[in-house]
Amino acid sequence: MVKMMLLAGCGGFVGTALRFLTGKLCAHIHLGGFPLGTFVVNIVGSFLIGVLFGLAEERGVLGPAASAVLITGFCGGFTTFSTFADDIFLLLQRGQWGLFATYIATSVALGVAMVWLGRTVVK
Repeated sequence: MVKMMLLAGCGGFVGTALRFLTGKLCAHIHLGGFPLGTFVVNIVGSFLIGVLFGLAEERGVLGPAASAVLITGFCGGFTTFSTFADDIFLLLQRGQWGLFATYIATSVALGVAMVWLGRTVVK
């Protein structure tokens, strides 16, 4: 367990560092306030987690250690949106429309509400 946690942590460090660098690079591209850095890491991370889960599930290519480093660690450090997107995909794939709608609506609404609450508490 400790070994897997350390592997995930190493992957998370690399993902977080790359997210930081992506944000800095995108800050130089002006799109009128559009959060390009966040958008880029969320979209790229979603694609990457799809590829990695596909390799793990369809081809059995990734073992537990590689999954810990790449999926939990790197993708988790690069963006947590990628896991959210994969959860949504799985609900759609299973035809769980009610859970799909509930999960998206509550995640977005509560996420935004918690950001507001956190900022309000600090004021």
